[in-house]
Amino acid sequence: MKYLLQIVLLLILALPVQAEVRLPSMISDKMVLQRDTKLKIWGWADPQEKVTVRFAGKYYYTAASDAGKWVVELPAQPAGGPHILEINEIVIRDILFGDVWLCSGQSNMETPIERLVERFPEVNVSNNHMIRYFKVPTQNTALALQENILNGGKWFSGVASEVMNWTALAFFYAQEAYNHTKIPQGMLVSSLGGSAIESWISQGNLKEFPASVVDFEALDSLKYYDKDQGMPYWTRHDFDDKDWNTTFIPATWREQGIKNRGVVYYRKTIDIPSQKEGRQGKLYLGNLTDSDSVFINGKFIGSTSYQYPPRKYNIPSGVLQSGENTIVVRLRANNGNGEFVADKEYKLQVDDFTVYLTGEWKYKIGIDLNKISQFRSKISNSRSAGSGLFNGMIYPLRDYALKGVIWYQGETNAGNPQPYERLLELLVSDWRELLNNQQLPFLFVQLPNFMQKREQPTDSGWARIRDAQFKISKKVPNTFLATTYDTGEWNDIHPLNKKDIAKRLMLGARSVVYKEKLISSGPVYDSFKIINDKIEISFEENGSKLKVKNNELLKHFAIAGEDKKFVWANAVIKGDRIVVSHPDIKQPKAVRYAWSDNPEDANLINQEGLLASPFRTDDW
Repeated sequence: MKYLLQIVLLLILALPVQAEVRLPSMISDKMVLQRDTKLKIWGWADPQEKVTVRFAGKYYYTAASDAGKWVVELPAQPAGGPHILEINEIVIRDILFGDVWLCSGQSNMETPIERLVERFPEVNVSNNHMIRYFKVPTQNTALALQENILNGGKWFSGVASEVMNWTALAFFYAQEAYNHTKIPQGMLVSSLGGSAIESWISQGNLKEFPASVVDFEALDSLKYYDKDQGMPYWTRHDFDDKDWNTTFIPATWREQGIKNRGVVYYRKTIDIPSQKEGRQGKLYLGNLTDSDSVFINGKFIGSTSYQYPPRKYNIPSGVLQSGENTIVVRLRANNGNGEFVADKEYKLQVDDFTVYLTGEWKYKIGIDLNKISQFRSKISNSRSAGSGLFNGMIYPLRDYALKGVIWYQGETNAGNPQPYERLLELLVSDWRELLNNQQLPFLFVQLPNFMQKREQPTDSGWARIRDAQFKISKKVPNTFLATTYDTGEWNDIHPLNKKDIAKRLMLGARSVVYKEKLISSGPVYDSFKIINDKIEISFEENGSKLKVKNNELLKHFAIAGEDKKFVWANAVIKGDRIVVSHPDIKQPKAVRYAWSDNPEDANLINQEGLLASPFRTDDW
């Protein structure tokens, strides 16, 4: 029986081992792939392992690179499904081709659908298998780009048994998009509550913002200095120490000219007569500050972890050799000024033979904690630096083809809104470059109304973020801004009305993405002109008349003179313009509209009932 088991084991070991192909978790059952474009399917395997991809009766052959990655390209496919994709032994089922949207931002992109079911009870009976959702697991790595997302993600459809896994905005937008196009929709949600925009931009595009950039030269230096340079070679008997410094002991590090904290290696060569070769002996090293490890001829003979005990180490038989022998002391003093304490015994003794060890030694620094501290201070921002979410949650998606991006973020940056316009511009160009699509559409959600209303006009970080979003939507081609200052809740930073936001985003998609001819936004500020004691506001030509919501008086216009103090203004529609004034301001300089944390009462619309975006004529 024993021999039979051995034979079976040998047969098993002799069988060829088939390495498994590994896939990113979004390439899996129920996935949606972008229609009408060439597609990359990728993964990992052992170097040079052959990979066969089978789809629609055709075969695509490749092999893993030396780094273990493989990629195949599938031809463009029309919308539809379901399909099956086979990759070696893996079978992926229920694949749809349609439009894929990358949804990113912070907590309002994260709001779970289950929070909204009381307000929108139709969610509970959702029965749409043509919309799919994948949430990218959180991976925040500011120090390195990641090739893959974390495991654990899974595609869910929009049927009632799975819909509670969705986030709210993704669900409502998918429904709107599918209802309009009748094409499958895939929502790839890569977001994190509380995240700042800097976290979503690559290091290369954050150079204008030094506080968000990691000093990678310091990081590389830290990796070098943070390890013991002496291990394992400096303790060897045959190590060449001719370039080491010379010192005399006993002495302190300061007395020896050593100013660092950390670890210093000391080496001394002594002669042992042939008759003492291999004999057991004793090594006396007085007192050392702080801790030490001792080697003779490369063999460890003892250590002491703190400064007070006298150092007396046994030299086992077989360690000493005839002629030259090397003693190495690895001395560590984290607080600096290590020491071979004076007036103590420093000697090696074998029976009646003694070698005194005071005098000349060679030394070299193995760990310099001073330098390590310097380099650590240079990368002290690594936890707060930008790019961590780009590295871990956007970069790994770079080969997944998309229809467009939906971006809902800004709350975290409202405390310092000034850089946001440039940061948002960088994010768009950054992602377009990464995804190899300079025309990739971006749909922005403008921050909704939040916090209490103010009796008088005041400045606002939220207003300035909205302004930055507005300016980028005008400046950067193929972008759209959904105005939402009537969808928020004054006492909840996570308002529930994601459905109306989705509808407005869909209007933008119809215009920017699907190139339909329609009015997709409210009045868009263009320019202003000061005429005597009034300011006349002009809007971009969008084919729609200016109106007032509910036929009330225009609200939330503020005007200021040279003192830059804004007061509520009188505003009236004059044809395709708005005239703004105040009886006490005879020389007006600037107008602001819907400029506050909570401009819910602002009521300028167009004939289609779409809100005008907040704006200002000043640059104060």
